[in-house]
Amino acid sequence: MSDMMSFMSNLLVPATSEATYTAYRIVSLILLLIMFVSALVAIIIVLIQPGNSTGIDALGGSSETFFGKNKGRSLESKMKRWTVISLIVLAIFAVAFYVLQVW
Repeated sequence: MSDMMSFMSNLLVPATSEATYTAYRIVSLILLLIMFVSALVAIIIVLIQPGNSTGIDALGGSSETFFGKNKGRSLESKMKRWTVISLIVLAIFAVAFYVLQVW
């Protein structure tokens, strides 16, 4: 674990002063950690979700069921919502990390 952290910190470009470089490394590592956690959450949630297709039943058309009417309140819709949220968080922090690297 420590080897990976030292490898990631060696990828960072050194700043002009020691204090700025330390702050730069801390912020970069925090952003990497947040991106790692949000990507892991998105992967786990996507793997837990059931598939959207109904298999051979889809050929005959879909019938309205109780679960279809209340889809907005079901566990499946909550998992989809959390998937979108975690991917948005990942995208925002990836852009922030890129801007920090370029700056």
